Amino acid sequence: MQIQDDAKPYDTINVTPMLDLAYVLLVVFILMTTASVQGLSINMPKPSNKPSTEKHELKVVQVMPDGAVLINGASVSMNELETQLQQAHERDPKMSVAIKGDAKTQYAKVVSVIDLCNKLEVSMGLVTSKIGT
Repeated sequence: MQIQDDAKPYDTINVTPMLDLAYVLLVVFILMTTASVQGLSINMPKPSNKPSTEKHELKVVQVMPDGAVLINGASVSMNELETQLQQAHERDPKMSVAIKGDAKTQYAKVVSVIDLCNKLEVSMGLVTSKIGT
């Protein structure tokens, strides 16, 4: 029985399994960090079977693409908006606000209106529309 002398030892290490493991760990890390990102906490309304006969005040707040804020069609500053919403809330504690952000609006301005409503403890809703309408 002869031993072959021309058999060479491996000069390189196969790193493919190690790269596979690194990619799996990277994907797991990305998924875990994005899952822990917190967003806005919104209490969704509960449907009721009985129709509401009560009429409460409704304020429509629009955020325009240039950052201007309108309340029921009248342009106001954030301080004026806070004052008007606070006065309306004192008149009618069950009043609500409909927030409508333009599609081209920077959403930070809409979030500041949402924060203002949360601060004043006013019930609010976001107005949405179908794309293309």
